Amino acid sequence: MRSTTRVPVRAFAATGLFLAAASAIAAPLPAIKLDIRDTVLENGLRVIVYPDHKVPTVACHIFYATGSVNEHPGGTGIAHMLEHMLFKGTRKIGITDSTSDARYLPVIDSLEEVRRAAKDAGDTATWRRVSLRMDSVNALHRAYFVKDELWQTYREAGGTNLNAFTTDLGTAYHVTLPRNRFELFLWLEADRMQNAVLRDFYAERDVVREERRMRVENRPQGRYWETMDALFWGAHPYGIPTIGWQSDIENYRRSQAQDHYHRYYGPRNAVLVFAGDVSPDTAFAQSARYFGNIRKGAAFPKVVSQDPEPVGQKRFVSIRDNARPTIDILFPLPAITDSVSPAFEIVEGVLSGASGRLEKILSDSLRLVTSVGAGHRAQIYASQFVVTATPVPGADPAKIEKVLWSEIAKLRDSLLAPREIERVKNRLAAVQIGRMRNLEDFAVDLGMLQLMGDWRLVKTYPLATQAVQASQVREAAAKWLRPERATVGWLLPKNHSEHTTTGVYLP
Repeated sequence: MRSTTRVPVRAFAATGLFLAAASAIAAPLPAIKLDIRDTVLENGLRVIVYPDHKVPTVACHIFYATGSVNEHPGGTGIAHMLEHMLFKGTRKIGITDSTSDARYLPVIDSLEEVRRAAKDAGDTATWRRVSLRMDSVNALHRAYFVKDELWQTYREAGGTNLNAFTTDLGTAYHVTLPRNRFELFLWLEADRMQNAVLRDFYAERDVVREERRMRVENRPQGRYWETMDALFWGAHPYGIPTIGWQSDIENYRRSQAQDHYHRYYGPRNAVLVFAGDVSPDTAFAQSARYFGNIRKGAAFPKVVSQDPEPVGQKRFVSIRDNARPTIDILFPLPAITDSVSPAFEIVEGVLSGASGRLEKILSDSLRLVTSVGAGHRAQIYASQFVVTATPVPGADPAKIEKVLWSEIAKLRDSLLAPREIERVKNRLAAVQIGRMRNLEDFAVDLGMLQLMGDWRLVKTYPLATQAVQASQVREAAAKWLRPERATVGWLLPKNHSEHTTTGVYLP
């Protein structure tokens, strides 16, 4: 499972995982027509279809509006945990005897409660004895499992690109199928929406705990970015790690995940997206057939927490063994729906890439960095702009930061040249055309934009970006990219003092 946790912007840019963030949604050329249709079933399920008949396959996605932005202390990472659990099967899939399956689940839950109480009391002997009993019961239970039956069913039908991911905004499950097996996706996913059984829960909890250890705890950049997110977002729930905090993961109960599933895995919080060789009318009719009678489910409470306006610069320095050094400057920005947002697509393009300003001066001229760039992570609720650099060994981070601030200041103080802004717009148009040709990527864009409020942003946002003028870029930079609004982070190896000559730079 491709479980998405927050990573540095440079990693998004390198792997194309901005999902539906605006920098992955560049402007289409005027001649391109997007023939996209959607409908909403009576129970609230939205169905979006992008027909493309060039290849006889359909990229099938289902998105659930359950991500870390909806979570709270004590339950962080529960959406990611559910992503794992939904591959364990349902009452029909992944089990040979559903009656025996149902009998084992409460027994295992009871043993977990006794084991938890023994751990809290420091009773090691009881904990070990109950753990051994739990292992025995789990072994008997697993005798009824049909391992990976969901995966295998899709593969036997010719399915490819089968996976799932969790972000701060939602969880998605996807597969690409031959057009004549498109209905299989509807049958299996309607079953998963209603009848998922969270079997083998505590073993999978240990898998998720290990995943966090490998991705976050054992990687200097993992803990650095997790701390930077918490510092940057403050009160906003975007600061919650998608994978969850370690202490929360260790204390998950199956009942906790099951309650979340029954509340929120319903049509009201779901979006079906199909891109490929299928007609919208067929997709609408078949979606209604399989999903139309499913109860709506509860609506998520509205996200109301917002971080107060910055009153001064925040700084964080992390010194870790074997850390790859990095220097990052983060700015809070308005949501993707704000009229200022498209201007920062231009800012990103001006600063980033081989022809961007930052690489020319810091890499080509001064040779102080191995990589440098900028990223606009445009989202609903609030957005983020990041300028990031990886120093070469021995480079002074304060000197690099000074150059970054100098280039940011130029955006605030002077107008972009017409040729420079046109270059960026042309590149954005080329990126969008490329994503439209990749049906899997484009389906992800549509679904994630719908989680942000409206899939039609795939049309309107690029047009707004193409209309941005140089004066708008300067005004946006002058208002939002000020030093007192920034969060600055340095990640340095333990021997950093041998190479740092001027100390922290304060603009």
